[in-house]
Amino acid sequence: MRLPHPIFMVCLAVLFGCTLDATMKATTLGGTGVITATAWRYILAALIMLVIFVAMRKPMPGWKAIRFHLLRAIAQTSSSVTFFYALTQITLAEAVVMGFTAALMIAPIARVVLGEKMSAITVGASVVGFLGAALAISGESTGMPVDGNRLYGIGAMLFSAVGYALNIVLLRMRTREEDSLTLVTFMNVLPALFLLPFLPFVGPLPESNGWPLLGGAAFAAIGIWWFMTLAYARAKAQTLAPFEYTGLIWSSLLGYVLFHEIPSLRLYAGASIIILACLVVAFETHFTARREARAAAAEIAP
Repeated sequence: MRLPHPIFMVCLAVLFGCTLDATMKATTLGGTGVITATAWRYILAALIMLVIFVAMRKPMPGWKAIRFHLLRAIAQTSSSVTFFYALTQITLAEAVVMGFTAALMIAPIARVVLGEKMSAITVGASVVGFLGAALAISGESTGMPVDGNRLYGIGAMLFSAVGYALNIVLLRMRTREEDSLTLVTFMNVLPALFLLPFLPFVGPLPESNGWPLLGGAAFAAIGIWWFMTLAYARAKAQTLAPFEYTGLIWSSLLGYVLFHEIPSLRLYAGASIIILACLVVAFETHFTARREARAAAAEIAP
């Protein structure tokens, strides 16, 4: 069977991501606690991934790999909890735009964790990107959560972006050693195990109408990985990366339809600056890697 075009698949993956965000926002606004909703989102996805993992007869990683996954899962879990909390404080589009800043944080974190160099262009673009983030959050959007606190929401979103960027940097250290199915299985199982002990202390089980949303969130989370993996296996990252920013379109539409949210014009202006800065960082990293590898000029073009 012929697969769809990679660009279509990456756009579909981003749509799944925004659907995950929207379903989790609806679940938490419906009365389910943030930690409770996050825990069950991971538990349900973990059960699905474990079935696939066993069916595919994948070998268990060694203890050294498991210890690494435990460290990475701490960053992932804290990032998820703070992101879903931010959704209860600010609009969906605002959260997604602030999440774009994670791409700007990867380079400095990689500098600290992996010792990777940062060029002056990367530093400058990152500064401009964060100025764009400041512009994006300076406007007041229509349809804010009734009890939302913008300061708390923005702070939580920035913390989440740092955790996400750290998670990506750590993940890069394992992608050459483990297949994507193993990685994604651990990406769901370990956060579920981390959050499980908190369930008796953070409130009651989700209401009956919350379970279909949590089930949809679990499938959406797996759909992100599935389509991203298929897309990036068939096309270059530089070709597909710009289309990940279609998340602003999907989040704006879902926010308007489901939560009557209307982002401010400043949000779109700031998002444009962030996206441009992220693309500069991405292409500068690509060109630097090519130059260090002494690749031919014809090979540098994405």
